[in-house]
Formats: sequence, C-alpha cells, structure tokens
Amino acid sequence: MRNGLIFLCLAILLTTHAYADIKQPKILYPVKQDGKWGFIDRQGTVVIEPQFDMVWDFSEGLAIVKINGKFGYIDESGKIIIEAKFDIASIFSEGLARIKIGDTGGYIDRTGEIVIKSNFDNSSIFIEGLALVRIKGKVGYIDKKMTIVIEPQFDTGNIFSEGLALISIDGKYGFINKAGRTVIALKFDWADRFFEGLAPVEIDGKWGYIDKAGEIVIGPKFDWAWGFSEGLAHVRIGQKFGYIDRRGQIVIEPKFDGAWGFSAGLAMVRIDDKQSEVKVGYIDKKGKYFWHPTN
Repeated sequence: MRNGLIFLCLAILLTTHAYADIKQPKILYPVKQDGKWGFIDRQGTVVIEPQFDMVWDFSEGLAIVKINGKFGYIDESGKIIIEAKFDIASIFSEGLARIKIGDTGGYIDRTGEIVIKSNFDNSSIFIEGLALVRIKGKVGYIDKKMTIVIEPQFDTGNIFSEGLALISIDGKYGFINKAGRTVIALKFDWADRFFEGLAPVEIDGKWGYIDKAGEIVIGPKFDWAWGFSEGLAHVRIGQKFGYIDRRGQIVIEPKFDGAWGFSAGLAMVRIDDKQSEVKVGYIDKKGKYFWHPTN
C-alpha cells in the first residue's frame, strides 16, 4: 500500500497541498469561507474573493483553481489566465505544468499551450531539470527532451530536491543522485524529500531525520514527520500535529488536526470541530493565529 501511495501522489501531479510546498516564498495564502476558496495577503486582507471549489498555492505567479470539476490557472489578481479545462493539472515549475485532458497529456507553458507532448501515462513536474516517470511498473527519470536519463528500475520515486531523489526497492527507501547512483542506502521503512539539508525517515514505526550523509541527526521519536521549511518542521504525535526545530525540540505544541510547512512566516493548519467540519487557518512561528480557522 505504501509503495503505491508515493507514486499515487505524483500520478495526480502534485495537485495537493502536501506537494504544493515546493519551496517558494508565498505572496498570497489560500483561505476557505462559506465553502469556497480564495486568497488573503500577508496583512490578512482578502485579495481574491472566495469563489473557487478548491485552490492551490501560487507557483511562478500562477495558482491552480478547481471549477466544476476541472482545473485551470489564475494570476495574483484572481484573473483566469488558463481556462479550467484540464482533468489533471500540476503547479508550474521551471516554466511548465503537467496536464491531462482525457487521454491527452503533456506539459503546458504559461499561455496554456502544450509545448511538450508526453507519451508517458504517469510523469511528474520538472524539478532541477528532471521529472520522474513510470514505465511498465518501474520508476525512472526523464529530461525536458523526454529522454530517459535514469532508467526505470525503482518501485517508487519522488521528485528531486537539493540534488537527491527518494526511491524505493522491495519496500526499503534510500536516495539517488542525478547520475542515478545510490548515495544513501535503501535501509529506511519510509522517507520523504530533503529540505534545508534534512530528510524525514521512518525506522521501526517512528520518524526522525537524516542529513545528506545518511546520518541520523534527530532520533526517530515521532509518529510522522515532514520536511523543514524556514527552520521548522511539522510532526505528528499521537493524532495531533505540532512543530519542531532543527534540534528536534517541540516549539509549537501538537494541537492541530493537520499542518503544513511555513512560508513567509506563516503555516496553514487544520482544525476539525465537533460538528466534523474542517476549518483551516494560519499561524505564525510562535503558534499564534494570524488567520483564525474558517470553513
């Protein structure tokens, strides 16, 4: 199940907040009011009225929006730049976004035109010049010419981050470089990408962090862990989410039902109230609400 999960996230082409934290300073922040999504600025002012079924973080000046089951793109004024017509759409990265309409897939530029046609059923966005693909059940990597540069040989994979990519074989996870060479042995039960020089890894049911030498720098003691952003990482302890620093010390107590990485000093958090309604808001690095949770 886990082996399929990482590639499943990539197969839907990073259209979730979990993968929307490709590290870029945020200018605008998604908020939900009365069931619709819009954006606020750093002052907490609504600058794009909540009107969309779903939105994702801005990336390279454009944000994915969902309208009546289809995906398109808006600019920072809220203007629709690329019509909502895609069945699947990714964030923009390196000037390109991965899309699919019916059986037709490829990469579009900022005008919405397909500039790279793809014959691969599953491929990711380009990061550091490479994208991962699945071919005949195995994961490899391609360049922007659609040339395979790392042969499909892994059970699962992830996009490159800080020069390394997470891969797995037979249920064990490690990291390769851009030459396809294993630089951190496949010995972890699960793992995630490197951010700010550290990567979360699972060992015997608990999560900690390693450095790029593969050495454990924060011992496995969390029930789940995610990458660092702006010096903090969100972790799960029991069923609640909080934040730690690079020493592994808790700096924001676990009290949230969901959490995401920090960007420009704010992090999105989720609160599930007694009526089973999901509310999202933003906190600062002291754990104080900048935008109280709304739905």
